[in-house]
Amino acid sequence: MNNRVDTPAAAPTQTPVLARKLKARHLTMIAIGGSIGTGLFVASGATISQAGPGGALLAYALIGLMVYFLMTSLGELAAYMPVSGSFATYGANYVEEGFGFALGWNYWYNWAVTIAVDLVASQLVMAYWFPGTPGWIWSALFLGIMFLLNYISVKGFGEAEYWFSLIKVVTIVIFIALGLAMIFGIMKGGETAGFHNFTIGDGPFAGGFSALIGVAMVVGFSFQGTELIGVAAGESQDPARNIPRAVRQVFWRILLFYIFAIFVISLLIPYTDPRLLKNDVGDIAVSPFTLVFQHAGLAFAAAAMNAVILTAVLSAGNSGMYASTRMLFTLASEGKAPKVFAKLSANGVPRNALYATTIVGALCFLTSMFGKQEVYLWLLNTSGMTGFIAWLGIAISHYRFRKGYQAQGRDLNVLPYRSGFFPWGPIFAFVLCLIITLGQNYQAFLKDQIDWIGVAATYIGLPVFLVIWLGYRFTRKSKFVSYAEMKFPDRDQ
Repeated sequence: MNNRVDTPAAAPTQTPVLARKLKARHLTMIAIGGSIGTGLFVASGATISQAGPGGALLAYALIGLMVYFLMTSLGELAAYMPVSGSFATYGANYVEEGFGFALGWNYWYNWAVTIAVDLVASQLVMAYWFPGTPGWIWSALFLGIMFLLNYISVKGFGEAEYWFSLIKVVTIVIFIALGLAMIFGIMKGGETAGFHNFTIGDGPFAGGFSALIGVAMVVGFSFQGTELIGVAAGESQDPARNIPRAVRQVFWRILLFYIFAIFVISLLIPYTDPRLLKNDVGDIAVSPFTLVFQHAGLAFAAAAMNAVILTAVLSAGNSGMYASTRMLFTLASEGKAPKVFAKLSANGVPRNALYATTIVGALCFLTSMFGKQEVYLWLLNTSGMTGFIAWLGIAISHYRFRKGYQAQGRDLNVLPYRSGFFPWGPIFAFVLCLIITLGQNYQAFLKDQIDWIGVAATYIGLPVFLVIWLGYRFTRKSKFVSYAEMKFPDRDQ
């Protein structure tokens, strides 16, 4: 029996209830912000350089299609059952309880470590303007800002993410507009522009299949965060209407913000340009976006892009703080984490979960500063795999959800949103995501002498997930949920 008291005695229920204060515009921008980050602004040049313009476009198209299918799957689940536990809850309900348990803890850990990654990145970005200032000052400042945005209310997180995302969207739109003007000769600066950039050297597909696989992995990391919309569903207003609306826009966002941006870069900058090889936030001066803006005659391009990348870093950290806090809250609410993390403030914020997440993020950050660098890199590699595991969980959960829903003779028309790509959408997403997950460091196995330490660092996330899952399964004696045993909330009015 649950004896926890989180609300006054006069309240109608003792179950913690999150505040549904995220509006449609918040959800739309959260979905956009989750898919636009330093991967596009900085690392996109390296993908073009390594795989050629054709290889980069193909990789972004394939991974973009996979992500779109995943979001339609998540949209069907989240619109029907909007909970902050999202795919962890779906995994427990429609696959196996231990599976959902492992998904939840791995996802919490993933974003908690991501906060540390963003704190490190913020130092590199701020060093552009303040090279003499100790980096830890900026990290402490931004950690405090992220904490306060999430502490005040969910609306504070939503508003911050809305404006962060809007800055990124406006930047990309301006970039594409200027790029097209240069390509068509309306503006000067496109002297090297044209389709001939696709045919120089080994183009359009440079490096062959191995380069394409390697780029696909980088692209996959760039798209991670789009699943945040599923976590935010638990605090959205009218999720049955707003979540499908946000999901339907995913395809066009991927097409515009990724495919079109990569296409413009490929036409303007030869993939053989050595400056494209640099892909660190500390190399903002040679970001493909900065190079194109400079070609257009914008002298302040590097400073402007540095500000945009700072926005992307803060957005990622802010989202990470939110996602991990809500996941820990849900795990606690379901009895899979200490109950203290299920307590809510008067305005519906799980502050105990927020404190724990902030502390873990700060501790991971400290390992990068004062501890051994290897510890930090292992933490980073462990979390890197978790995003792909979450995607695999979404595909599996949706497939079994729909199969069970139909097996019980339920009406598909009752679903607020129905993925039009079932069953091939989740199957395609699962297979491609599995290939990327297992192929993270496949080249290491082709060498004369295998670097087992490097291989272990790359794949450590998989055994960690399996240990958590199987450990729960054996200790709790949990079993796979059959289609007949699945429980579906009644939405019939």
